[in-house]
Amino acid sequence: MSRTALGTMTWGKDTEEDEAADQLNAFVEAGGTLVDTADIYTGGQSERIIGRLLRSVVRRDDIVLATKAGHTPEGHRPRDASRRHLLASLDASLRRLQTDHIDLWQLHVHDPDTPAEETLSAMDSAVTSGKVRYVGVGDLTPWQLAKYATWQRAAPGFGRALIVSAGAEFSLLNRRAEGGMLAAAADSGAALIAWSPLGRGVLSGKYRNGIPSDSRGAMPHMAPYVEPYLDERSRRIVESVCTAAEGLGVSPLAVALSWVRDHATVAAATVGPRTTAQLEEILALEDVELPREIRDALDDASSAPPS
Repeated sequence: MSRTALGTMTWGKDTEEDEAADQLNAFVEAGGTLVDTADIYTGGQSERIIGRLLRSVVRRDDIVLATKAGHTPEGHRPRDASRRHLLASLDASLRRLQTDHIDLWQLHVHDPDTPAEETLSAMDSAVTSGKVRYVGVGDLTPWQLAKYATWQRAAPGFGRALIVSAGAEFSLLNRRAEGGMLAAAADSGAALIAWSPLGRGVLSGKYRNGIPSDSRGAMPHMAPYVEPYLDERSRRIVESVCTAAEGLGVSPLAVALSWVRDHATVAAATVGPRTTAQLEEILALEDVELPREIRDALDDASSAPPS
């Protein structure tokens, strides 16, 4: 599995299918394998686009295909991890993706209204049926991950679908995962898949002098996503990243991505570029490695928890 994962949350909205095809082709040609989506991304359009591209741009065997289930934006409750919903969602994802199996199927959210053993039973059935190779979790708290992992080891039969990955937002601007998720994942034997390693794009330095008109921060539907990282604390961290980048002769993006990707507990960092040019810039940074003293300085600069 590649250390950099290609996120597709905006495919079908901010990223059109032709651009998505170029991205996927460039990603695979550069040695990338892990492609991440979810059943709710752009109302299922992200999965549909990937399904078509697996027929026309790259081979199914070229990628490690990851998707998620559990959110119910149009349902009677915001999340549903019942056996009925999860297995129906899996079949729907398989149809949209035009494949007979998912490499990594992730529980997107915790559902407090469904017993853990029922959720795990559904995940076990998915693996046993051959429709899923491995299972993981997405936006869970450390105690929720620990609960599922403990149930898997304690309940007979669930061991066939052990949780192998846990997702969490993790960057120099958001280090909340260090408050327990990294330890919970390590203790559970799950690898961390870090999303938004570039601080929702802010760590690239593009917002140092305002909000560029062609950036996500200028898009009405994405501005609320970016805005939390445009505060004074974030500005100071971005300046530290830019100082490090200038000293090393690389881009701020390279510094921010390397800090996450080379973290001892991170298996992959998920990036979601809007354009192929942005993706190619990221892929060119595979060999960038921060000196120990730079990592330590960035640790210190970003150690205070977000306000």
